[in-house]
Amino acid sequence: MSQRTLRGQVAVVGVGETPYYKHGKSPVSEFKLALQATLAACEDAGIDPRRIDGFASYSNDRNDPSRLAAALGLPALRFSNMNWGGGGGGAAAAVGNAAAAVACGIANCVVVFRALAQGQFQRFGMAAPGGTASGENAFNAPYGVFSPGQRYAMRAMRFLHDNGIAPSAQRAIALASYHHAQSNPRAVMYGRPLTEEAYDNSRWIVEPWRLFDCCQENDGAAALILVPAEEAKDFRHKPAYLLGATQGSEHRNGARVHNAPLYATSSFTTVAPQLYDMARVKPSDVDVVQSYENFTGGVLMSLVEHGFFTAEEANDFLTPENLMAPSGKLPLNTSGGNLAECYMHGLELQVEAVRQLRGQSTAQVKDANVALVIAGPMVTPVSSMILGSEATL
Repeated sequence: MSQRTLRGQVAVVGVGETPYYKHGKSPVSEFKLALQATLAACEDAGIDPRRIDGFASYSNDRNDPSRLAAALGLPALRFSNMNWGGGGGGAAAAVGNAAAAVACGIANCVVVFRALAQGQFQRFGMAAPGGTASGENAFNAPYGVFSPGQRYAMRAMRFLHDNGIAPSAQRAIALASYHHAQSNPRAVMYGRPLTEEAYDNSRWIVEPWRLFDCCQENDGAAALILVPAEEAKDFRHKPAYLLGATQGSEHRNGARVHNAPLYATSSFTTVAPQLYDMARVKPSDVDVVQSYENFTGGVLMSLVEHGFFTAEEANDFLTPENLMAPSGKLPLNTSGGNLAECYMHGLELQVEAVRQLRGQSTAQVKDANVALVIAGPMVTPVSSMILGSEATL
């Protein structure tokens, strides 16, 4: 079994992003955003784009790898991969899929990317168009359950109620994200700090979530470049090595009509233990966490299921001071995350994890060697990944 692992076999050597825009405000098309982020990642790595030979994405990204390859002038496309379903739950899975291709020799230089231009296409937060509903929506829509917030609020409410978790725990997550965004000029919410009073006075979106508990909706793109670990030191920046990447969800998590056997879950109960087994680290070894915030309640549940504290400890652990870089017990979403940097369907979190290991974050954690990224809580499938410095190998 020791040979069947991704641990230490692949490294991230380039990261790139476009500017991040409010939804519908991108001046260019979604396809051009994907190209811009890929070229930015190549510039960051110091490579000719024609070295790329593979692409991986998730959540039905609309930018076809063959078209990207043609636009970039690639000599050959050797790998193209899409992680099904799960919304933002595929962000770490796409990295794992790309890493598997590199580790197995299917490709040698794979770009993981995600691009969104919601002005071209439907906003995520809206109900599906048309007068018919199928699949799970056929059971939800007739009762007015249209948006992701409505669907996932019920799981979070059960978790919060069963464990006696106070509103202050979710508020701390939002305050930490907005705090970190104030030192990040790339963040959409840069220059727009959040106070406890503003949070408490913000309007309800769907209980238990107020306005500042909910992610943004944005246009933009992000990309990462993965290569074999043995080549990683040949690039411009210090590499970030993949220690582990897992995806999936627990038994019958996707059962229809809110009928899963384990309902109050962020879907990581089986995924997180697999991740730590592969990475050969413990929660206490993690220096910094980037956790996908569709909603703050999902972050809270994810942190519990990744073993950072128990549900009974959430009220005491989740304070703004504990979550803020550089000195908090568990620095969280140090670029601002989906709440305050950008909702790039979570891929900006992987970019920030790489920056932390390079020492380039705008909210740098001292001596960061292990960075955990959590993708898409409460959806299915979900995924997580752990990156490490050379010292962790």
